[in-house]
Amino acid sequence: MDRQQEHVLRSIQEKDVRFVRLWFTDVIGTLKSVAIAPAELEEAFEEGIGFDGSSIEGLARVVEADMLAHPDASTFQILPGRSEDGVVARLFCDITTRDGEPARSDPRYVLRRALERASDMGFGFYTHPEIEFYLFHPSNDPDIDFRPIDRAGYFDHSARSVAQDFRRDAVAALESMNIPVEFSHHESGPGQNEIDLRYTDALSMADNIMTFRTVIQEVAISQGVVASFMPKPLIEHPGSGMHTHMSLFEGDRNVFYDPSGTYLLSATARKFMAGLLEHSRSIAAITNQHVNSYKRLWAGDEAPSFVSWGHNNRSALVRVPALRQGKPQSARIEYRAIDSAANPYLAFAVLLNAGIDGIERNLELPDEALDDVMALTRNERRALGIRSLPGNLEQALSLMHDSELVADTLGEEAFEFFLRNKEQEWQGYRNQVTPFERERFLPIN
Repeated sequence: MDRQQEHVLRSIQEKDVRFVRLWFTDVIGTLKSVAIAPAELEEAFEEGIGFDGSSIEGLARVVEADMLAHPDASTFQILPGRSEDGVVARLFCDITTRDGEPARSDPRYVLRRALERASDMGFGFYTHPEIEFYLFHPSNDPDIDFRPIDRAGYFDHSARSVAQDFRRDAVAALESMNIPVEFSHHESGPGQNEIDLRYTDALSMADNIMTFRTVIQEVAISQGVVASFMPKPLIEHPGSGMHTHMSLFEGDRNVFYDPSGTYLLSATARKFMAGLLEHSRSIAAITNQHVNSYKRLWAGDEAPSFVSWGHNNRSALVRVPALRQGKPQSARIEYRAIDSAANPYLAFAVLLNAGIDGIERNLELPDEALDDVMALTRNERRALGIRSLPGNLEQALSLMHDSELVADTLGEEAFEFFLRNKEQEWQGYRNQVTPFERERFLPIN
């Protein structure tokens, strides 16, 4: 047993922890949890906790169902709230077979593989997400839509507002778990909020995002509201994205920074961006995994619909934020397509490998988009060589199906399950008759 595991066991005794929750996700990104007594944790560290992997979406076939969850001691944290249950802790797990081999469909392992590839090149991958979500008043009537908790707008400040109190409590809960928050504010839509997590390595950030979603839901329950990470819950208002800032480091040096480069970006950063643009269409099913995701992408409101990059251009898919001279650690790029419902492990893995592919192949970055890409005509975009992102999930899955990069990143098992699951989602969606269709076409004059 290593020192970190010993520290966790001591902390559990000192803090009088009553339950330990072991967390992991399925391929789609649904959080899974099993609770064990503190007395069982030492054995869990040594041998893992057995479970039926075939019952978890995409994790294992029936013939290889027996899996083990191994708690990662570095992820130990006390969960906030619900003191009536006693103190509860959580640890994320890595999933293996009974033979000790990593489960190839474990999303955490998929990201680890991508990070190891980058590490072999000398790179560490760091991310910083801006996570948007809506808050609604609950409704017990299925015929009545959820109603946003307010009518506020971007950066609005209202004394004693539900949203302001919600963000305060959510930030306090996150920081109590050592998940530092950089910003929090009201977003453009009614009841829409944003909380930005501070830069850290991509694996820790993916864990933090899964924790973030749980904390937001817990705070919502405590305040009697409903929190939603649905990409586009309201027709007439902006969707919820998860704009993600990214950079590569060699040790303590940010390799995206070059004081003599355009916008202070290095050649490595430009090649990374070129890789993102090259593969953006084929990774869209991962970064935007739901049928509803494409209603956000194609609704405007600064959501990107086309494959382009720009400096401070919020219509671009890849944006280069302004950077002051002398701030090399802050050099970064922002990927704006990813939404708040994505599986962060898989999304970070494909984004990283797309960028690494651009570096390895020395891809050349196309010309910068200087105008609002959405405002250009189709002919103008065609003349500039600007392609569109997929218009719906079916198109995204078709592009993903032909992508060697996505297949290699996810591995055969996760790749095939993800496609099959999402094709079923598309089929179910395509079979629906919507209120829009009935209102438009049902009346017979």
